Amino acid sequence: MDDGNIAILRGNEVRSVLAGREFEVIQAVRMAYETHGDGDSSLPHSTFLRFPGQPQDRIIALPAYLGGGCRIAGIKWVSSFPENLHLGLDRASAVLILNSPQTGRPEAVLEGSVISAKRTAASAALAAQCLLRGKKVGRVGMIGCGLINFEIARFLLAVFPKVETFVLFDKDESRAKQFEEKCKSSFDQVGAEVATDLGSVLGNSSLISIATTALAPYLSSEVRECPPGSAILHISLRDLTPDIILSSDNVVDDIDHVCRAQTSVHLAEQRVGHRDFIRCTLADILSDRAPARKDSDTVSVFSPFGLGVLDLAVGKLASDLALQQGLENVISSFLPDAWAEKACEKA
Repeated sequence: MDDGNIAILRGNEVRSVLAGREFEVIQAVRMAYETHGDGDSSLPHSTFLRFPGQPQDRIIALPAYLGGGCRIAGIKWVSSFPENLHLGLDRASAVLILNSPQTGRPEAVLEGSVISAKRTAASAALAAQCLLRGKKVGRVGMIGCGLINFEIARFLLAVFPKVETFVLFDKDESRAKQFEEKCKSSFDQVGAEVATDLGSVLGNSSLISIATTALAPYLSSEVRECPPGSAILHISLRDLTPDIILSSDNVVDDIDHVCRAQTSVHLAEQRVGHRDFIRCTLADILSDRAPARKDSDTVSVFSPFGLGVLDLAVGKLASDLALQQGLENVISSFLPDAWAEKACEKA
């Protein structure tokens, strides 16, 4: 990229270059976790912009630097406005900016919601692989029938190709039925059925993915119906009560990050005054610093706060692929001429 130019990658272009590349995205996410776990990253806490009188709405800034083989800096600016769904709009929208770690100058601007969904799904699939290593996964419970869980379904099928059925629940039954039809039209030889209650999802699935817009915990006694050794991908972070967290085998993406913003893990920490109930991070398992499971019977819960380093890794993958395929739109001379050069011209 010539100095001062910037590449733009639109949402449909991001989706196009990443289509069918689930394993490459999972590998990028794995590399990011391992690099972060080795300490070769910089990851300030996310900043939440909230709006008076709109408790569900927020825009979050996730700055990050990822070293290792990636060597990229940047920031994701992602919004979540759940009422958009009633307007026929997606709940989330995002922009990802990639910066050179050598000069700090922006090099690319990418539509970020597709990247965010895919890195979240890849993270969930990678965690499920670790927590259910060697186990057959026949039925997968999906609580929350939106874009994120649909991407998670796609990535789970990549790592568990023998999944037979998705069991779906959403408090809006019409969304569950829409999700069911989309699964049947998108995934060959995989069934989908709508459950009328949460117990039907939790009691019959060895793997459950929770991706909702919940602001406070609501799942308690129902979780005790999960089969022994089940794994819960607690993607939306605020669905499980502290009691459930404290009785589970807890794996997170980053302990400091997940213990904030009133997540279920944060509420559990406030309850007991320590973090000892968190067994390890996913990076610890990937790097063999910790076993995959505490034991064969306890329900495992993966609670990922969502790290900006994952967006950087997947964003760089998308940007590199787009550059190879000639899909990036390059705006030349995006940055102004250097002040010293302008001063010399005037002289």
